[in-house]
Amino acid sequence: MTPEEKRSLQLTAVSVREGILTSTHGAKAGHPGGSLSAADVFTYLYFKEMRIDPKSPRWEDRDRFVLSKGHTAPGLYSALALRGYFPVEELPKLRHIDSFLQGHPNMNTVPGVDMSTGSLGQGLSAAAGMAKGAKYLSKDVNVYSLLGDGELAEGQIWEATMFAAHYHLDNLCIIVDLNGLQIDGRTKDVMNTEPVDEKFASFGCDVVKVDGHDFEQLESAFAKFHANHGTGKPTAILMKTTKGKGVSYMEDNAGWHGKAPNDEEYTKGMAELAEARKALEV
Repeated sequence: MTPEEKRSLQLTAVSVREGILTSTHGAKAGHPGGSLSAADVFTYLYFKEMRIDPKSPRWEDRDRFVLSKGHTAPGLYSALALRGYFPVEELPKLRHIDSFLQGHPNMNTVPGVDMSTGSLGQGLSAAAGMAKGAKYLSKDVNVYSLLGDGELAEGQIWEATMFAAHYHLDNLCIIVDLNGLQIDGRTKDVMNTEPVDEKFASFGCDVVKVDGHDFEQLESAFAKFHANHGTGKPTAILMKTTKGKGVSYMEDNAGWHGKAPNDEEYTKGMAELAEARKALEV
């Protein structure tokens, strides 16, 4: 990755984070914490990794993305809008009764959303089914699914992973956002799922561990995913992240799992992101 590419991705990630604050502030509801922790991977997926066409959201040979932790829709919507699937001006209308941007992704109303999600644990099963379908049809299609670490307590996650390994779905990339927090507190206290790496490995995945805020590490991880094509092994990318990344008062704070910023908090957060942009533009 060239320095110019890296800086471009970093600047885009700032914009994604601004969209997250704008949408949750506009809704007076939503889930900013986990959206912000995943902002960098949303950026990498939609602006570098996936084969997609915003002008043709239902293009048959596109790569697919399933947001298994569907409550972080503000992050996905922000990335989709910036990528050109719909106007960024729609973001502040999040969760409004007349808006197509509801609290969880709806594939029937939102351009670019490949699967409706929200009930935790189910998204990975849908992604595994898509990957199996692509294999059956001999389609060169990759499927990516983003999970939360609190979501790993759902048994369906492990059934889907077992399915993926059994059917040799090396076109499936499982991404886990390990920010260490969920709505009720620390994941290790609510339901300790460690060691996550050993679990995914024992279920037949090739495991890659990265800093989820480092674009060079993300690039290496997805390169490993592509290198695994032909091996029959699904890839699990485990990202260590900070919940609320980029907004100081939200960082590593479980209280921001599902709470929107008020006017004062919104202004403060947007000012911090403006400073981050300014530092990158020097």
